[in-house]
Amino acid sequence: MQKTLEHKTAILIFANSPEEDGRQKRIAKSDLLFSELNRQTLLKVKKTKLPYFQITQEKQTGRSFGERIVNAIQHVYDSGFENVIAIGNDTPQLKTTHILEANANLAKGKTVIGPAFDGGFYLLGLNRTNFNASLFKRLPWKLLTLFTQLSSLFESKQVSIYHLETLHDIDSRRDIEKVLNYTKSLSKIFLKFLASFCKKVMLTFKQQKTGYPQIYSLSFFNKGSPYTALLQ
Repeated sequence: MQKTLEHKTAILIFANSPEEDGRQKRIAKSDLLFSELNRQTLLKVKKTKLPYFQITQEKQTGRSFGERIVNAIQHVYDSGFENVIAIGNDTPQLKTTHILEANANLAKGKTVIGPAFDGGFYLLGLNRTNFNASLFKRLPWKLLTLFTQLSSLFESKQVSIYHLETLHDIDSRRDIEKVLNYTKSLSKIFLKFLASFCKKVMLTFKQQKTGYPQIYSLSFFNKGSPYTALLQ
């Protein structure tokens, strides 16, 4: 991806292929889920009109997760960009507006973090002057303390931080349950896909006749009360 004159920022989509996610995630048939999440993420990124890099495991270098993501960020800087907005593919609540909000605050000199409920983050907007590869590789990637320690690192360097809203990402079946409590933050297309996916691999599925537009009742096996996804 080449830098254009009007853009100093590029988006980094750092995500595995659906097949690799299928091997790592604790969800049956997760390759189907992450194939759709990859498609949705790419559509949202393209709507920003910003340059982007999509780096799956075939292009990633490094032994640890920390080394691989740090090397991917460095690659974007080495390509001539001043700012990187790094995202994954596992946050269905992520919207194009979140990315544009991050870009606007990067232009104001802020570092942007989109915190996830699991203690990590779903978006990191970073200028090259605030990027230290050695320190970043030592962060507790994939641990519950990642967001806290990343924030502490920036604060110790007196970096101005802008926080986006906190969102859920999907790493397990339980995470899908949580996401279904926030149906208004999901697109109708993804809700329909998720209803179909859950029916196939892990959930009972029942379409009800009500006064509302299509209501899907999704009840997890071995769980308690059903989750209802209202498509509005």
